[in-house]
Amino acid sequence: MMRAWILPMLLALCGSVAATGLFFGGSPGAAAALLLVFVLLASVNSPLIFPRSMGALEAQRRSSVDGRPVVFWRPGCTYCLRLRIRLGRSARQMYWVNIWRDPAGAAAVRAANDGNETVPTVVVDGQPHTNPDPAWVRTKLSPRSSRAKGATSL
Repeated sequence: MMRAWILPMLLALCGSVAATGLFFGGSPGAAAALLLVFVLLASVNSPLIFPRSMGALEAQRRSSVDGRPVVFWRPGCTYCLRLRIRLGRSARQMYWVNIWRDPAGAAAVRAANDGNETVPTVVVDGQPHTNPDPAWVRTKLSPRSSRAKGATSL
């Protein structure tokens, strides 16, 4: 758990130190702006922005039942963040596995990427896709979500 918070904590600490220097140097406005930027960077790199992670085995089991994609990710990954932001609310339709917290998830990613822990790796219908285009991932969600909505309205 601590490993996921290292980057956000470092960003917040560096921003605080730099802002303190600017504040005591006579630039309180610049200090506030710099601190805000670093706090925003820390928050988008924190585990809070991603949907709740689960174990790889549980995610794969659930995916085999309902067909939802599984996303293997790690905190601090700009490509994971890009995928998460571009998917918006539809990101909650997928199962997210933090490979830093789940050794089985890290092993699954290494198996799909020639021994490398390259993320995001999205598994759709049992096929892994490394760093896919977010628009493509969204198309893989749309049919499932519309079927699910149709099923609930009956």
